[in-house]
Amino acid sequence: MLSKLITSALRALPALALMAGVSATSAYAQTADSYWQGVQKAGVLRCGAAVAPPYVMRDPATGEYSGFFADLCKEFAEVLKVKPQFVDTTWDNIVAGLQAGKWDVSLALNRTATRAMAVQFSIPAMEYQISLAYNKNNPKIPATAVSVADIDKTGVTIAVMSGTAQDKAISAAVKSATIMRLPGNDETRLALTSKRADILVDASDTNQLLTQANPDWAVALNPKPALAKQGVSFGLPHSMSASDVEVANIFLEERVATGHVDELIRKAVGEVLKGAK
Repeated sequence: MLSKLITSALRALPALALMAGVSATSAYAQTADSYWQGVQKAGVLRCGAAVAPPYVMRDPATGEYSGFFADLCKEFAEVLKVKPQFVDTTWDNIVAGLQAGKWDVSLALNRTATRAMAVQFSIPAMEYQISLAYNKNNPKIPATAVSVADIDKTGVTIAVMSGTAQDKAISAAVKSATIMRLPGNDETRLALTSKRADILVDASDTNQLLTQANPDWAVALNPKPALAKQGVSFGLPHSMSASDVEVANIFLEERVATGHVDELIRKAVGEVLKGAK
């Protein structure tokens, strides 16, 4: 009789162990904080910010951030009831810094397949395409140019911000022209205006700011076929749960649908043009 009792008890052990494991897992799931709850406990939403007007701008005198993605960072922080904190970075490091946990959100990140292997994305706040800005009096640029192939000539120098989506796109498309990779927007614009570069490759809305500020000489071309058409989003940690990603998505979805993001874009564009005068 005793041996039968021992045998029955031993047979029951795996099931009991499984139930204990399930109970422990359930308890952990109920008590574990979400990513955003961790942010709330810290009291700060850290936003990785690389300068690219009108998306993200930084006043060199005060260190204050503006631009419509900077505004979205501030508004998301309000939703979470925390303070926004901008962490200065470059386009070469904006993905790596998010992977390393140096900030919680990367601002104005283009959705690409390569980046998606390293980080997650929210839904797009806006759609993005790349344009080519240049001096309309430059004899190297044909008046009939419609494609990248039309300007991809030996002796043509193309300025682009290093590490950006536009850097990757133009690098893949160009075979003969020289690519001048520079660290920021100010440097690429200066290269074009000083005629060290013949063409500036940038987001179409950013290049539109250049052409509006310099209508006497600057023009921009949206090449056909397009160099890139991508959504511009919050970059989020790869380990973030689907429910936490949904929080960011719902935040952006409402602001896009109501036209609020369009208002922020118009405001940022106005700031840039005012500063250019």
